[in-house]
Order: sequence, then C-alpha cells, then structure tokens
Amino acid sequence: MRKTEEVVSWVVYHMSVHGKPTGMNAVCDQDEWDSMETVQPGYHTLIRGGIASEAEAERLARGTSGDAKRRS
Repeated sequence: MRKTEEVVSWVVYHMSVHGKPTGMNAVCDQDEWDSMETVQPGYHTLIRGGIASEAEAERLARGTSGDAKRRS
C-alpha cells in the first residue's frame, strides 16, 4: 500500500505582539495562517506565502540574523 504525502505550503508573517511597538517574523503552515486570519483578520501581516519548504521559510523569516559574520 502506498502512503500519500500531504503537500504543505509554508508562510512567513510579521507577528503583532500586543503592547509592543514592534513584533517579529514567524513561520507557520498555510492551514495555520488561514485559521489565524479567520479568527483575527489583518492582525498579523503576511510577508510571503506559498513557500515549498519549512527550511526556506525559516531562512526568509530570519533574514540575515544567524548569518556568518564577515571577516574584515
């Protein structure tokens, strides 16, 4: 018997933090994003959706944070 693998799409969004002037970037799968948008439309800001892998989404969310430091 063959297992079917569910295709998961990932999103990166800017998470609003109540009481804080700035939030941070976060990653979740598309279904989670859809649920959050249903509960609180527009509360968080979508940066990019339709990302094929969680690793790619994490890199995008992190930006340059965690990159190797350049040698002078």
